Amino acid sequence: MYKINKILIGTHNKGKFKEISDLLPKKIEKISPVELGIESPAETGKTFSENSLLKAKFFYEKSNLVTLSDDSGLEVECLNNEPGIYSSRWADQYGGFDKAMTEILTKVKKVNKGTKARFVSSLTIYIDGGKTITETGKIEGKISEKKGLNGFGYDPIFIPNGYTKTFAEMEYKNKLLIDHRFIAYKKLEKKIKNYIL
Repeated sequence: MYKINKILIGTHNKGKFKEISDLLPKKIEKISPVELGIESPAETGKTFSENSLLKAKFFYEKSNLVTLSDDSGLEVECLNNEPGIYSSRWADQYGGFDKAMTEILTKVKKVNKGTKARFVSSLTIYIDGGKTITETGKIEGKISEKKGLNGFGYDPIFIPNGYTKTFAEMEYKNKLLIDHRFIAYKKLEKKIKNYIL
């Protein structure tokens, strides 16, 4: 079995790229699609895992490199699990994550049916020969007023269960070792350890 020494991380999101890079072994070279001038594909999937697989396949075919891609987002229970797979598109629609977070907080108050929420991440690795493995991680929590300057995306309005701080208030290393992407990666790592160690 060959060993992976180079991975294209299939995202244009700098925050996601950094997190995934820091989860992977240090000896693996990490490449961004931005470096190769590859645009992102249209996300036509109906689930996080479908979009994750779609992205991994797209970036692999464009680069011919082993690819690890992520599709992730925030599900708010009282909003019928929105924005969900449309999390980044909400940010585009409302003019950035800050405005999208304000919109979510407004909607949650208006509905007034609790603040339960979760972050979901589906990671897919696309290995030479067309082999794909997808794993999904979830972390439950609640919606909060915007707090903290760390993190990215919707991190300032999410407090994971068992904690009193939002993801954006946590130290980077502490968040990295508990979040949805870490949970998904740990599941995936068990299945690819022969390739990467």
